[in-house]
Amino acid sequence: MNDTLPTPLTPAEKARGFPTTPGVYLMKDDAGNVLYVGKAKNLRSRTSHYFNKEAAIDLRTCELVKHIRDIDFIPCESEVDALLREARLVKDLRPKFNKDLKDGKTFPYIQIRIREEFPRVEVTRKPRRGAKLFGPFTSSKSMRDALGVLQKLFKFRTCKLDIDSTEARWRWFRPCLLASIRQCTAPCNLRVTKAEYREQIKKLILVLNGKSTRLIGRMELQMKEASTAMQFERAGKIRDEIKAIRNLTLRGDAATDLQPEVFHIDPKKGLAGLQKVLGLEKRPRSIEGIDIAHLSGEDTVASLVSFLDGLPFKDGYRKFKIKSVEGVDDFASMREVVTRRFKRLHDDESVFPDILLIDGGKGQLNAAMDAFRMLGIDPPTLISLAKQEEEIFRPGISESIKLSKHSAALRLLQYVRDESHRFAQHYLHTLRTKRLV
Repeated sequence: MNDTLPTPLTPAEKARGFPTTPGVYLMKDDAGNVLYVGKAKNLRSRTSHYFNKEAAIDLRTCELVKHIRDIDFIPCESEVDALLREARLVKDLRPKFNKDLKDGKTFPYIQIRIREEFPRVEVTRKPRRGAKLFGPFTSSKSMRDALGVLQKLFKFRTCKLDIDSTEARWRWFRPCLLASIRQCTAPCNLRVTKAEYREQIKKLILVLNGKSTRLIGRMELQMKEASTAMQFERAGKIRDEIKAIRNLTLRGDAATDLQPEVFHIDPKKGLAGLQKVLGLEKRPRSIEGIDIAHLSGEDTVASLVSFLDGLPFKDGYRKFKIKSVEGVDDFASMREVVTRRFKRLHDDESVFPDILLIDGGKGQLNAAMDAFRMLGIDPPTLISLAKQEEEIFRPGISESIKLSKHSAALRLLQYVRDESHRFAQHYLHTLRTKRLV
């Protein structure tokens, strides 16, 4: 019987076995550190290029190629998904050889401020909470071209005015040029009722939600009529407008593809709010958040994210594979993670975070508290945030804290909680990919 272990595949051999579908690839060094993250329309074709003779002498890739000892991939549904995943991973992992995407720049969104009396429509890279959000869009130009076409059709406002129809001054307000060229119904001059304007916005939202078949069909008919009448310039313009509207599909999903810089929170206000709400002697500086996640109902993992002065501190992020728990048991898993994390900090005489945030309700919070009791050490300020009602729980206190949804303190806790959840899901995706390879 031959007990010789099979020779591991080289990165080049692994790349030749990759699928020909879209995805993200990760180049690694001999210690498993990610050196470079890239996107591909065709994973096999794109990654194989790194291992030919040209890549070894190309100034853009030669230094990277010298250090590649392994390669992995994450499959994506489309090129758009791959682009968004690449951006997120680069910002999370900060690989040595990725020069782009490490800054605070994120993809643009279309947001509609639906809470306003006459909702404005705007392009932004820092969306507001409470706004109707579409994106992120992978091409700013394509998105702006499409928005220009839609404004001609639905005549919504894009100005920054805070319009209140109860104020008499708006009856005498002079509309801008867009009203003169019939690209806005001029709610600033109350030329349109609230109900009529809402109908305009309703139609816009339908198109942004992908319900554009009837609109495009009508435009295609207009294009054919213009062509038949030999109005070729008009026909060409309509053709370009149809293309712009179709390009609206080149975007991510606002619910799942939000980039890390959106929903800006004033860190100082959030930390000051937490000091007041939790009754702390001084303003907290460091917050850690823990989340538990499962892979196919079997393997359990946990994430720990670190925030310093109200902002993510990526060097402090940690991930855990649960070792002592069989099956799905969030409480036991939470005890293990807290024990492992804080035993190490205690043994190393390291500084504890000012606040430890647990994702969950009283059960998860009690499990974390049990871990500190077993360790025989005093916990930092320990709280949990239950997602359903966004309630804050504290050990030994039955009454929860319920903050206004606009509270800076709550928004900061939500940011930490959501970031820990996202980081846990990212770890699950990595493990799932390794199983498929």
